[in-house]
Amino acid sequence: MHLSIRQILFSLVIFSFLLRAFLAYWLELGNDEVYYWTYALFPDWSHYDHPPMLGWVMQLFSLNLLFDSEFALRLSSLVFFAINTGLIFMAGKIIRDEKTGLYAALLYNASIYATVITGIFILPDTPQNLFWLIALVIMLKLVSDGVTQQQQNRLMLLFGLVTGLGMISKYTSVFLWVGLLGYILLYRKAWLKRVSLYVALLISAFCGLPVIIWNVQHDFASFAYQGSRVNIFESGLRPDYFATELIGQIFYNNPINWVLILLAVIAVVRQKQFLPASYQRLLLLVGLPSILLFLLFALFRPTLPHWTGPAYNTLILLAAARIRQTTRPVPSFRIPPAIMSSLAFLIFILLLGSLQIKTGLIPIREDNPYHRLGKNDLTLDMYGWRALGKQFEAVRNKHLEAGTMQSADAIVAANWFPLANLDYYVARPLGMKVLGLGRPERLHKYVWITEARGGLKAGDDYWFLTDSRDYTHPGQVYAGAFDSIVATDTITITRSGKPAKRVFLFLLRDFKGSPDLTPKGMK
Repeated sequence: MHLSIRQILFSLVIFSFLLRAFLAYWLELGNDEVYYWTYALFPDWSHYDHPPMLGWVMQLFSLNLLFDSEFALRLSSLVFFAINTGLIFMAGKIIRDEKTGLYAALLYNASIYATVITGIFILPDTPQNLFWLIALVIMLKLVSDGVTQQQQNRLMLLFGLVTGLGMISKYTSVFLWVGLLGYILLYRKAWLKRVSLYVALLISAFCGLPVIIWNVQHDFASFAYQGSRVNIFESGLRPDYFATELIGQIFYNNPINWVLILLAVIAVVRQKQFLPASYQRLLLLVGLPSILLFLLFALFRPTLPHWTGPAYNTLILLAAARIRQTTRPVPSFRIPPAIMSSLAFLIFILLLGSLQIKTGLIPIREDNPYHRLGKNDLTLDMYGWRALGKQFEAVRNKHLEAGTMQSADAIVAANWFPLANLDYYVARPLGMKVLGLGRPERLHKYVWITEARGGLKAGDDYWFLTDSRDYTHPGQVYAGAFDSIVATDTITITRSGKPAKRVFLFLLRDFKGSPDLTPKGMK
């Protein structure tokens, strides 16, 4: 019995959801994910690092943190990815037919960025990709033949709203407007006379008003932070940064997908038409600008390859359409080998990555086996925090019984990582406070969290935990801030029966209230 295209799509959505749901439940939160939990814990109109949408989405799906397990915090990623699979299928159907839509959905599910970063993990990319794909479907309908001017005006206004919501998910959603305006300027100049275009721009701007107000109230802290990440005037030419970015883009989007996308783009540039010209032009104008721009930035400073993820999701449609064009008809429907290979690569990475995180399947060479144990194994960022919480409770109880620490004593650290990890996995189950003691550019949102929790008080004692993945002795950062710093216990985190990393505990006695260290907040 041969399955129809719709049956294959439905099976894909169900299988993907179950697989991702298991991993969302099984794996501990990553450094970024656990930090974004604070967006829901302390909601605001914006945040130091990103706009507010992610926090609102996490509040909604966790019922305002009534359920705050890793699975509950990641639930929106599971649901949105399933919706996104349907959206990219719809986009493929618009530009050509259902088979193209299915190819696009399969390639989308084969993307490591789409399936893992936005489909399992909880990051600003989660809501951004939902709004990005909705906006993309709207744009494709907007440039389709047979759409009346009245329908175009309605679609334009809806595009303004959806893109505005995308922009308060992640600033890079502005590239949706870059793509559409570029298309209008090049191919539909008559649209510049339409009032709906300018109303749509105002709607997007209005969506961003809370972010602007927050930044005005806080000395443009978020804009300054994001601007510093793409400042190309700080250093000379750095080919190593460029290579890292390019390799990262290739891996994140699946090397097979990347090659298929590249071949499709080359075919369009060579004027090989496998789609109506309006669709090809629009997809290129939406997809290419951010990819090229961030590759340019990478020539001068470090960048992150997932910033271009939505652009690659856009270009997946070109790859799907080209495969549809070049695949020979067969009596029964078969998934092309290139797409099957791409899906196989994703499954391999999911299996290898999850086993490495949970078991340390591949041994990683260590430079310093004691204070730097696990330093070179990035997968340990998502392992051992649950165990640390349980073991710290036993150590804390020992000190409480001995009277060397009090139940009200909080944990302090100088960086948003590991503050958020300690907050979620260690302090939250014990009803403890976690406070930031350091410079605002390192604390990020913990500047305001610390103030909301009452701040640090002179004369109080505090806990300090540092692990061997990023070992820092508190005397290095808190010299003179405390009357004494006492090294106390060491907790060893094991994986597959072997030591994987160590967490070193210090008691910080009698806080002196140093004005150079205590976070005062940013106005």
